[in-house]
Amino acid sequence: MITLGEDARPLWRIVRRYARILGETLPEQQAVFIERTAEQTLRGAACLAASECSETITENMLSAACTLVRRSVQDTVRITKGADAPKVKRQPLSLTDKVRAPIEMHGGRATSSQVLPYVGASASEVKALPDIVATVERSGTTGRPATVFTVRDDHSRHTPPTVEPRPAERTEMESSGAKVVQLHAYRPEPKNVPAPVKRSPVPGPVLAPADNPFRALL
Repeated sequence: MITLGEDARPLWRIVRRYARILGETLPEQQAVFIERTAEQTLRGAACLAASECSETITENMLSAACTLVRRSVQDTVRITKGADAPKVKRQPLSLTDKVRAPIEMHGGRATSSQVLPYVGASASEVKALPDIVATVERSGTTGRPATVFTVRDDHSRHTPPTVEPRPAERTEMESSGAKVVQLHAYRPEPKNVPAPVKRSPVPGPVLAPADNPFRALL
């Protein structure tokens, strides 16, 4: 049997008054979570007394349990604050925002199969958006052409890169009169360069087992 000590009884009356005031002032949605604050404080103090093999709850034990329970009350009030407030209705995304998401996820360009199943719209509706550009691409000579969607602001980033002329060795005139300028891109191999000399590794000093600094760590 664990009982309250004489020094802890004044604090116990304060704890019970604290719990009663909380239950009367807080809304019902919050008070229901903390209606047994005083009982939980007494149980926590009894656990502290049992951990010290004592049958008496001292004032220090009850004060420590009250501190823990008071913190849990504060967290409960903070978490349940506004639980009875009306929920704010989220604004639905526009069709342009829905289309932008898969395009950005696929690196700035996405095919119709990567866009249409996730936006809930037809190809004609997506093509009619002012900020979306639709192009038809064909890979090879066979197969169905693919419709690729890009964002109009980022369309310039996806233009095909220009191919630089391949460097060559001389300038010549073709039969059509066009001038082809070609530059040498490779350096000639250097002459009279001595072959590298292979050096044998220099053997290091051999340590005796007693001189091994790592032996003491094993």
